[in-house]
Amino acid sequence: MPIFFIFIVIVIIPIIAMIFIYNGLIAKKNQVFNAFGAIEALLKKRYDLIPNLVGAVQNYMQFEKSTLVQITDLRSKAVSGNLSDPEKMAISNQISKALGGIMVAVENYPTLKANENFLQLQAALNETEEQLSAARRAYNAAVTDYNNVVEMFPSFIIANLMGYKVRPFFESPEEEKKNVNVKELFSK
Repeated sequence: MPIFFIFIVIVIIPIIAMIFIYNGLIAKKNQVFNAFGAIEALLKKRYDLIPNLVGAVQNYMQFEKSTLVQITDLRSKAVSGNLSDPEKMAISNQISKALGGIMVAVENYPTLKANENFLQLQAALNETEEQLSAARRAYNAAVTDYNNVVEMFPSFIIANLMGYKVRPFFESPEEEKKNVNVKELFSK
């Protein structure tokens, strides 16, 4: 009878623990992929809005043509399908910055600000940006959970055997991290 208990302690319990750790790693990996998939769906929605936005503003914004060309070029790269996840993140951040530039430039065009088509596009883009922000937070939470499991003992042993590596966070561009200069906003 004691040999049976020793067998259970030495063989069966570690096997059961490895199964739970393995399944936990798979679940965390799938949560990260699912969260990134949500970001990709929202990025696709954003990329579909960009041609309409560019079309609505290009007749008004002759001086900002370089910004419109930049956004169009970035969109083309983004929808090409040949990008790694970090490249997708970088292009998304560049597009966010360029779109922010357009929204600031719109202030100089009162007739554009009153254009119904532009207002609808702006509202749709704002909604998409808010959803994208929430999806990024969900992705980063999933990455945190995944990275914790990949780096903590004893699960890191199995993670290394499975070839799992720490995943990068979806970080905001440096411009979005800066403090807002309220005085500058009111002087415009």
